[in-house]
Amino acid sequence: MTTPGSDAAREALAALRAEVAKAVVGQDPVVTGLVIALLCRGHVLLEGVPGVAKTLLVRTLSATLALGFKRVQFTPDLMPGDVTGSLVYDARTAEFEFREGPVFTNLLLADEINRTPPKTQAALLEAMEERQVSVDGQARALPDPFIVVATQNPVEYEGTYQLPEAQLDRFLLKLTVPLPPREQEIAVLERHARGFDPRDLSEIKQVASAADLAAGRRAVAEVHAGPEVLGYIVDVVRATRQSPSLQLGVSPRGATALLAAARAWAWLSGRSYVTPDDVKALARPALRHRVGLRPEAELEGATPDGILEGILASVPVPR
Repeated sequence: MTTPGSDAAREALAALRAEVAKAVVGQDPVVTGLVIALLCRGHVLLEGVPGVAKTLLVRTLSATLALGFKRVQFTPDLMPGDVTGSLVYDARTAEFEFREGPVFTNLLLADEINRTPPKTQAALLEAMEERQVSVDGQARALPDPFIVVATQNPVEYEGTYQLPEAQLDRFLLKLTVPLPPREQEIAVLERHARGFDPRDLSEIKQVASAADLAAGRRAVAEVHAGPEVLGYIVDVVRATRQSPSLQLGVSPRGATALLAAARAWAWLSGRSYVTPDDVKALARPALRHRVGLRPEAELEGATPDGILEGILASVPVPR
């Protein structure tokens, strides 16, 4: 049975990807990953070298959905209250009132999240997991939808803090933003030569809404995953725990994240059921940040994606 409004929602989200492409060249897989995260109420970790339009991508996405958007530059001196908000004394009323932090939005861009101390990183954990902020013993709900898109630069290790496994596990997907191939880089220069200003997104139109997202979420919840697909996901996850190259395998939370992402991908592809190919397509972005390489494997040049590729090739695929 088709969920009411699901076809229109799928078309709107497909138009969203085309609209984002007006500002950002050649990052369709990353845009698709962000759409999947919105459908799954999940958070995204974006990794890429500086200058590959990570911030522009998220700003443009929020414009196409007309969602609230705020950006926080994570720095070594950023305090938890700078993100979540804090109690401020009002001299006129002689009382403390809560002043909302930038986390009270729909789409929070946490820029260079690994540059801030663990205490401030931890301030995001409750917001990411519970969709609320607790200050002075009172819980305050965050808007719906709410997702965190965090960026980190892989080449700048000096002055960075390693994200704890507990926080990495809260991200539904880790998406890599690659450098563009030659043809796409020429297209970027051509746009700038014609006067494109990345700070001006006035030409980007709203092509989808929060209602489309809600309809999409309801439809994704109806996507069927058969016993053979569930068994395949568990076999892939268990294989990461047994790999001699990994000191940290994927937790059950990672298995549920892979299932959720595969269901969203199946729905975006126009199907009401999940196939093993859907699981394979989403395995690397859903699992690459949930595994830890052994030091000897790192010395040999192994990567999480390479290990996962080998596991996917070795685990029997249900027919």
